[in-house]
Amino acid sequence: MPALELGGMTLGLREGVIGLIALVAAYMLFVLVRMLLLRNRRAVSEKMPPSVMAGDEADEKPPETSSDADESWAQASAGLAGDALRSGLEQEVAQMRDEVDAIRGELAALRQDMHQELAHLRASQTVSPIYGDAMQMAVSGYDPAAIAERCGIARAEAELVVALAKSQER
Repeated sequence: MPALELGGMTLGLREGVIGLIALVAAYMLFVLVRMLLLRNRRAVSEKMPPSVMAGDEADEKPPETSSDADESWAQASAGLAGDALRSGLEQEVAQMRDEVDAIRGELAALRQDMHQELAHLRASQTVSPIYGDAMQMAVSGYDPAAIAERCGIARAEAELVVALAKSQER
């Protein structure tokens, strides 16, 4: 196992994992302390009157009632949230429609492949084993001369196989 030797100490995989766990725990503690400090600051700022928080600006502006400001803020934020939600949902619906269209195309291609495979199976089941290859070639669209040459049968037999394949497709 690889190990690192520093000043007479050997550090292996086990010590490295323990060190990483300690670092993650320290980071989590740091984040927790920061969150608590932010929460305490917010609680302190909510308890302070507006004149203390604003300082000299409180003298220049007439004080608004907090209930009117809260209501207008809530209505504005609810409207923005509704618009954002609506646009997000519209984007998701458009994306879903695109995905459904893609799936429909794939399904049509698979259906076509399945029908071709089914035609090959039917052709091979209805023909004598001797003419199985010839029948599959005919279903695939080969001409009688190529079938006769490839399968070692007479051209007339190949033409009969092609005619049979065409009649089964209809």
